[in-house]
Amino acid sequence: MWQLADKQFTSRFILGTALYPSPDIMCRSIQAAASEIVTVSLRRQNPGNADGHDFWQLIQSMNVALLPNTAGCQSASQAITTAQMARELFDTHWIKLEVIGDEYNLQPDPFALLEAAQELIAQGFEVFPYCTDDLVLCEKLVEAGCRILMPWGAPIGTGKGLVNPYALKTLRERLPHITLIVDAGIGAPSHAAEAMQLGFDGVLLNTAVAQATDPVKMAQAFSLAVKAGQLAYQAGVIPERDLAKPSTPTVGTPFWQQ
Repeated sequence: MWQLADKQFTSRFILGTALYPSPDIMCRSIQAAASEIVTVSLRRQNPGNADGHDFWQLIQSMNVALLPNTAGCQSASQAITTAQMARELFDTHWIKLEVIGDEYNLQPDPFALLEAAQELIAQGFEVFPYCTDDLVLCEKLVEAGCRILMPWGAPIGTGKGLVNPYALKTLRERLPHITLIVDAGIGAPSHAAEAMQLGFDGVLLNTAVAQATDPVKMAQAFSLAVKAGQLAYQAGVIPERDLAKPSTPTVGTPFWQQ
């Protein structure tokens, strides 16, 4: 079992609910992924409005935990207000905190993110901050009270994978007791496996599944990749070497002379 904040789960694969060709494909993808947690944007899907009613009914029927996010917010005050609305509407103190600082690559604003995290934690939220892989920022978020961090692998929707494995590995080594989930930029199942092999606790993605030619099959592929990466980390991946090393020992090997 996986302890995430105050709940326990089996799956370490968190899936987003946007961009799918249809609600039916979204539901089938969630099932194929075996995801027990899904994210939803309050700005896109508001269960209090008529437009979001059908979506909300679908999510409830899936029997999954909900992680609302503050997607689209560009200031600490916007994010705080959105989080407060999400807590009331979705009846959860969990919030994926997003405060975007750059429209070109959707990079989080580190200053506004920290400000919003401090305030929301003071208000009793379990904050899941979407952040860059900057060590100092992550340490400041932990000092503010964050027990979970969600550093990006690459900018949202790019599919580039882990553009800076060194920085992510450093986060894992320097923050051994913090739950780390790679969020954003994952494009292929191999990227998810790589993240888990670094010792990360989970993977969150949306676009790579929702925009695949076959989202249902891709969801299953990612689910298997997350499990494989975790098993590989637990088993211990051999270190890379510059020189070849024979897998068959030379001692005792028969030889013939002419």
